[in-house]
Amino acid sequence: MAANRTAHRRRPAAVGRRRGPSGWAVAAVVTLVLFAGAVGVGVYRAQQADALVVPAGATATGVAVGSPDAPVTVDVYLDFQCPACRAYEAQSGATLDELVAAGAARVVYHPVAYLDRFSSTRYASRSSAAAGCAAEAGVYPRFQALLFAHQPPENTAGLPDERLVALGEQAGAGPDFGTCVAEERYAAWTAHETDEASRAGITATPTVLVDGREIARTDEALRAAVPIP
Repeated sequence: MAANRTAHRRRPAAVGRRRGPSGWAVAAVVTLVLFAGAVGVGVYRAQQADALVVPAGATATGVAVGSPDAPVTVDVYLDFQCPACRAYEAQSGATLDELVAAGAARVVYHPVAYLDRFSSTRYASRSSAAAGCAAEAGVYPRFQALLFAHQPPENTAGLPDERLVALGEQAGAGPDFGTCVAEERYAAWTAHETDEASRAGITATPTVLVDGREIARTDEALRAAVPIP
C-alpha cells in the first residue's frame, strides 16, 4: 500500500491525487472481516458438535452398565492400550460385574484414548471407537473383557481392525459391527469423551471414582466403597 501512495504522489499535480480509503472505511472492512471470521468459527463448531454421534446404549462420555436407580455410581476411566487397566480388569472386573448384578452400583466405563502415542496405528482411539460399536450392539462388557484379554504390547501397531471385528463377533455383536468398526463410526465420540475426561481432571488410567470420589485402584478399596447388600 505504501508503494502505491508513493507512485501517486509522483504524478503531476494536474492529474490529481487518488485518495486511499478513509480510516472509517478501513475500520469497517476490518470489522466485517472479524465478524465473518467469528461467524465462520461458530458455524464450524456447530458442525463439529453435530458430527458427534453417541452410540446407542452409551452417553456422550461413556458406557453405563447397570440400573440407573442403583444407589451408587462407579466411574472407571480406562484405555485399552494401558497395561495397568488390563491389570485392574483382571483384579476387579468380576467385582464390578457383581456390584451391577446385585443392584449395588451402576458402572460407567469411559474408554478414553490417552495412549495413541504408544501405537503406530492409534490403537487407543481405534479400540475405543470399536467399543462404541460394541455398546451399540449391546455387548460392551464382554467386548471390553476380550480387548483386555488380547491387549497388544505397547509400542506396536496394536490389533488390526479385522481382529477387533472378530472379537466383537465373539462377544456376540451383530452383522453391522464390522461396518461400524471399519468406518470408525464413533471416532468423534472417542475424541469427545477423551476431551471431557481431561477437562474433568482425569490424568491417568485407570482412574476409579465412587460417587465422584477417587478411590485406590485395588479390589479392597472398591469393595469397601461399595458394599454388596
